[in-house]
Amino acid sequence: MTVQTRPDTELLLRRDHAGVAWLMLNRPQARNALSVGLMAALDAALVEIGRDASVRVVVIGGAGPAFCAGHDLREIRANPGAAAYAALFAQCSELMQRIVRLPKPVIARVHGVATAAGCQLVASCDLAVAAETARFATPGVNIGLFCSTPMVALSRAVGRKHAMEMLLTGELVPAARAYDMGLVNRVVPEAALDAEVAALAEAIAAKSPLTLAIGKEAFYRQAEMPLDEAYGYAAEVMTRNMLARDAGEGIDAFLEKRAPTWTGT
Repeated sequence: MTVQTRPDTELLLRRDHAGVAWLMLNRPQARNALSVGLMAALDAALVEIGRDASVRVVVIGGAGPAFCAGHDLREIRANPGAAAYAALFAQCSELMQRIVRLPKPVIARVHGVATAAGCQLVASCDLAVAAETARFATPGVNIGLFCSTPMVALSRAVGRKHAMEMLLTGELVPAARAYDMGLVNRVVPEAALDAEVAALAEAIAAKSPLTLAIGKEAFYRQAEMPLDEAYGYAAEVMTRNMLARDAGEGIDAFLEKRAPTWTGT
């Protein structure tokens, strides 16, 4: 695997392999809390990846004992005031939307804890694979700060009553329960986490990158539409998709019983 270095290496690590970009939050001593600097580094990496045709899937994980413990509360308390708070939450909201808008699938690789904005990060990713020992929470209510921005992503990833229970109690949810709620796709032994994530990511990366981009955008757009509007929009998307070279190649390859050769067009 190739390790790429950049000025923000101390905050975010990246390695690329088989069309997959692995991004590792690298503040292990702070449980990968989302400082302003770490959010900026992750956002910049996602912008870069969005323009990188060699990358078809993104994995976001955390170095050290945890995935992500949410916002950096020490940094927040060191920079009080409405303007600072507004800028912080706007930055975080833009980062989460960047993940959703990225024309490439994003998988959360979760171990340890994913709490508050860390749980929001998991919920914002398209897919999530968790270690059996992983735990999730939106515990802001315990310190007098309701997890309002994590609520946006969480309430779109799980059922309303599940989301409200997490938000109102702040209790830690084990990985098996998170799976039952729909917050994560797979739960595996911690020793098998990287292999499971790699297998999933590489299977997706083998698909047409154009089709992945079309499908991801369509999924999130239709989800916010009334049923009849969603079907009308989806039919338009499928029509455009059918006219793509990759669609013709994929159908021909299926009929001819051979592997397709994707061009991304």
